[in-house]
Amino acid sequence: MTPIRNYLQENRYGYNRIVVMFVAVGLLALVLAVRVGYLQISQHDRFEELAQSNRIDLVPLPPVRGLIYDRNGEVLAQNFLVYNLEVLPDKVQDMDALLDQLGQLVELKEDDLERFRALLKRRPSFERQTLRANLSEKEASRLAVNLHRYPGAEFRARLQRDYTRGNLTAHVVGYVGRISADDLEQIDNNKYRGLEYIGKNGIEAFYETTLLGKSGFKQVETNAHGKIIRSLEQVPPEAGKVLHLSLDIRLQEKAMELLGGYEGAVVAIEPATGDVLAFASMPGYDPNPFVNGIGKKAYGELRTSDRRPLLNRALYGRYAPGSTIKGFMTLVGMQKGVSPHDRVFCNGYYRLPNGKRRYRDWKKTGHGSVDAHDAIEQSCNVYYYQLAKRLGIDSMHEGMGQFGFGHHTGIDLLGEPSGLMPSRQWKQEIHQQPWTSGETLIIGIGQGYMLITPLQLATVTATLANRGRKVVPRFLTAIENPQTHTWERLPPEVTGRVAGNNPQDFDYVIRAMRDVVHGKKGTARLSGRGLRYEMAGKTGTAQVKKVGQNETYREEETEKRFRDHSLFIGFAPLDDPKIAIAVIVEHAGGGSRIAAPMARELLDYYLIERLGLFPPEDADTDTGNRLARLD
Repeated sequence: MTPIRNYLQENRYGYNRIVVMFVAVGLLALVLAVRVGYLQISQHDRFEELAQSNRIDLVPLPPVRGLIYDRNGEVLAQNFLVYNLEVLPDKVQDMDALLDQLGQLVELKEDDLERFRALLKRRPSFERQTLRANLSEKEASRLAVNLHRYPGAEFRARLQRDYTRGNLTAHVVGYVGRISADDLEQIDNNKYRGLEYIGKNGIEAFYETTLLGKSGFKQVETNAHGKIIRSLEQVPPEAGKVLHLSLDIRLQEKAMELLGGYEGAVVAIEPATGDVLAFASMPGYDPNPFVNGIGKKAYGELRTSDRRPLLNRALYGRYAPGSTIKGFMTLVGMQKGVSPHDRVFCNGYYRLPNGKRRYRDWKKTGHGSVDAHDAIEQSCNVYYYQLAKRLGIDSMHEGMGQFGFGHHTGIDLLGEPSGLMPSRQWKQEIHQQPWTSGETLIIGIGQGYMLITPLQLATVTATLANRGRKVVPRFLTAIENPQTHTWERLPPEVTGRVAGNNPQDFDYVIRAMRDVVHGKKGTARLSGRGLRYEMAGKTGTAQVKKVGQNETYREEETEKRFRDHSLFIGFAPLDDPKIAIAVIVEHAGGGSRIAAPMARELLDYYLIERLGLFPPEDADTDTGNRLARLD
């Protein structure tokens, strides 16, 4: 029997289910609406802040600065790991409060704060700025524990420059320093994203673009607190190139040791290439404190020191060359047709025709009859007074200029000054006065207005050693790619030859300069005793204080700052010169007494110990102190 269905009851059940479903859906919709309203109305400010704060950030990846080596592979400038305290200004609401709080954890000097505030005004707020570099272990530990309490403050590992030989290379390699507000106006900021340092002087400044490398970047997503959520993309930085210099740090060390307590400079050059082997300026200073900003007190002591350690005497010191120019004057005379065999009688002084003033020789009794060879060997002033009178200042200016007197050398350092080879025009423009015959005479012995730097003096000496071939002095000899370790070696830069002199002229002058050291009457003959090789040289004594006609110069009675400078130039070996040298020692007296023995000892050290060209000999080479004033 078929059951009878109750359609009415079934319809009622279906209707009830539909009602329940709609009620449930309505309740869920109401809950959703309430939640949406809560989020959009009550939590609107919070989520707007999160939406604005979450963003894609480009984190700069600074490159590793290129290393610097000497000619034998000894590192002169390197990088080591330090910890820095940095601030991301975008994440800081109250900068003054943050600085006060951080100052309780680490030492913040006024210099640090001044520099930091200056950079805040110059650099974008989304770039991290270093507040304090090179944290101590205790400071780093305190920061590591408390840094989470200070949004915007970060604790980062960075590479910092280190100069391994300190004061030995300060005047050559120079140093890097913090990028200053003035630097920011000069540089391309995009190239220095994430970088704190820039070359300030020396090789570091001259080859800044080569050493710098190229910054990379990392694209990251950060939250409202600046924390990195994830990395999206990365372009690695390119390390700076490695520089290989011509400098021989052992020879440099020897030169600084010999200068000792004196103020002065030594420059040594390889004549064939122009490679600068030594570039010593005494006193020196430690460049490492300058990297992160030297304190005002320490800097003030360097600036006000009577010895002027910040002065790069080898590059910027300008001195009267004294008798060191006499060989060059002889060559200029030959250019103008003056025979070196013409003899002059020296009775101890020279007077211009119808003149009363006596232009004195260093030897009161005179040298008797001398030719150019004798005049160079014995450093006879009277011969060169007469030669200068015969040539005139115009010919001297032109001829000496060919060797490089009065010109820049072109070395790879910034700010090289020119020397001064005066002329009629120069005096008229500078002093508004006409040139005089007496001024011509004293220029003939390297005094008066004439000035030269130790670098320029070494460079013209190298030209003489090359028999007139002129080479530009340089420090950089090779550039190394740190990724591939391939080297680009740089050829010497030859700028031509001295015009007007034949090889026989150079041979004549060089033989005379050989006898300065090896001859019986040579002014540096005691410094030449026991030499294992032949060398050419010339002593020089440069007056600092003018001595009147009726006055006699007595060194022991003269205040030190007015005493004569001691000079010497030379090169060796005679037949194949490997080194040309210029030594200038301030206020040390005659050139044969101090500068010549220094040069002898340096040449011995380089040729015998460094190059091994000659067998060593157990002989006392420190003969300089036994030599009386000759020149």
